[in-house]
Amino acid sequence: MSKKKKEKEEIKEEETIEPVEAESEETEGETAEEEKPLTLEDQLAAAQAEAAKNLDGWMRAQAEFANARKRMEKQRVETYQNATASVAAKLLPIIDDFERALDNVPAEIAENSWLEGVQMIQRKLAGILDGLNVAAIEAVGQPFDPMFHEAIMQEATDAFESGVVSKELQKGYQIGDKVIRPSLVYVAE
Repeated sequence: MSKKKKEKEEIKEEETIEPVEAESEETEGETAEEEKPLTLEDQLAAAQAEAAKNLDGWMRAQAEFANARKRMEKQRVETYQNATASVAAKLLPIIDDFERALDNVPAEIAENSWLEGVQMIQRKLAGILDGLNVAAIEAVGQPFDPMFHEAIMQEATDAFESGVVSKELQKGYQIGDKVIRPSLVYVAE
């Protein structure tokens, strides 16, 4: 008996589905009869609208690609500049030590060939910084600028106007507009 019940239920399901399908076919037929065939002008206008839409999408994609390329190039330059600044920052203390040593050479070894070798090493290190486009920051005689100078103290002096760097204790360096290390300075009162 259970098999008969199942068969009856399946038959009932099929009957309920068929009228729905029949109705949908009738509505499709009615809409097809109600729609008028498109004229050539309508088809042309639709094709032109689609072409304009496609052209606009293509132009937007091109612009996005160009912007992405510019963004990647900018990131590459910044990454190179940051890496160069990092290497240069590690070399600066060595260059400072050479400059201090050469500024305080005793008179008895001033003519020694060994000193010329040390001076050559210092010049080579300076040449490496030049090759990396690292430049010393002008300090003495320049107006104090906190972007380029770090003030240690103010001093009273007649040689410079107030707010002008009067003495440099440690050179500052920069690559382009990026400061690697600010100059340590005294500022005139």
